[in-house]
Amino acid sequence: MTEPGWPPAPIRTERLVLRESEARDRAGLIELFSSPEVGTYIGGPQSREELERTVAETPGRRFGLFVVERDGSAIGVITLDRPEDVRQLGYLFLPTAWGHGYATEACAAVLDWFATACPGEPMTVVTQTANKASMRLLEKLGFTEVERFEAYGAEQWSGRWSRPKP
Repeated sequence: MTEPGWPPAPIRTERLVLRESEARDRAGLIELFSSPEVGTYIGGPQSREELERTVAETPGRRFGLFVVERDGSAIGVITLDRPEDVRQLGYLFLPTAWGHGYATEACAAVLDWFATACPGEPMTVVTQTANKASMRLLEKLGFTEVERFEAYGAEQWSGRWSRPKP
């Protein structure tokens, strides 16, 4: 599989900047991962005290982690992980960013970047079927169902994305 150069230049959309993490993102990422609302479909929130002790000064500096910035502040993250031999999209946004289309805008921009950086490489995603907002987002982005399965005490939905043909 192709490993594109990292980090890419910041990706700019109409309203957002997607970039590598910086030290100034630490407080926002701790807020994100300790949020009860954010933790609803990912096993619950993490302890703020534990995050304060363990999150690096410049958090998440690794391949495939994009900080999503709006008006100079981090509002979420998008990840491109490789749990097996395929890329997997992940995304988390602060509750104050929900309902504004930011996740759709940011994920679409990352998928466009990925399709150019890694032509032909598939992208997968897994989410709980109970997460209706995530299911709608994945449909908008063009993911198609591969399978449903039980994990973590809930039904999971696995999907695959391929760049639409021109």
